[in-house]
Amino acid sequence: MIPASLIPLPTHPEVKRRVEAIELPFSRHGVDPFGVDQNELARFFTLLRFFYYHYFTVNVFGVEHVPTRGRAMLVGNHSGGWAIDAVMVIASMFFELEPPRLAQGMAEKFLKKVPFLASFTNSIGQMTGLPQHSVRLLEDDRLLLVFPEGARGTAKLYHERDSLVGFGTGFARIALQTNTPIIPFAFIGGGEAIPTVVNLYGVGKRLGIPYLPVTPYGVAWPLPVSLQILYGAPIVLEGSATDTDEAIGLQVDRVKRTIADLIQQGRELRQGRRSASELKLA
Repeated sequence: MIPASLIPLPTHPEVKRRVEAIELPFSRHGVDPFGVDQNELARFFTLLRFFYYHYFTVNVFGVEHVPTRGRAMLVGNHSGGWAIDAVMVIASMFFELEPPRLAQGMAEKFLKKVPFLASFTNSIGQMTGLPQHSVRLLEDDRLLLVFPEGARGTAKLYHERDSLVGFGTGFARIALQTNTPIIPFAFIGGGEAIPTVVNLYGVGKRLGIPYLPVTPYGVAWPLPVSLQILYGAPIVLEGSATDTDEAIGLQVDRVKRTIADLIQQGRELRQGRRSASELKLA
């Protein structure tokens, strides 16, 4: 998505009010200790407001499972040729929660190599994906957004759109280290928004990105489709961050199975085989 600061877009008054309601320790200059800038957030969410309310049809379920205060880790599936899922999850935390919260993710390292994106991602709270950054955010009682599939998740082709690839285990160790509850979620519709038929890895490497997704219509601009986000009940892992890889793997499998179940419910909801009242998110 184009950085909001590069677009001459007036800040929406409701967005401005909600940014001011975010419970972060902003200084009198509107910047928090991590470099998050209220002015940049207002521009970013003003732009995001159009896509969230008017371009896509976004339906959010189970948002009551997300704590309005205190540390928590949002853990879900990747879906789509690029991180449209991250953007919409961040939007849902801002527009659906009272008070609004800023979900802070771990941006792909290549983004930090692009001059204007490096400063922009930091100013809206998205930090380089390093374990120490995750720990710092959680110890400051922030809301952390994690996609354990990594770049392999966004690289899924259209026919793989609602599948899950291998999960990294770092998130589980960090959750245990910081005593952080995990809020599992499923994002449905990303594969329809960006129906990737092939990824050009060679071209991507020359451009300094992991790959370049290609759709049937060429460019990977998202289509205005319906999107569903399902948040499940918190998962509190038991054990220690220093447990064996085997023990941590069992913890990761538990989270992965929960997300897979949420994806299946989301697919049935999308296909009309399940109603919203029949969802089992608790």
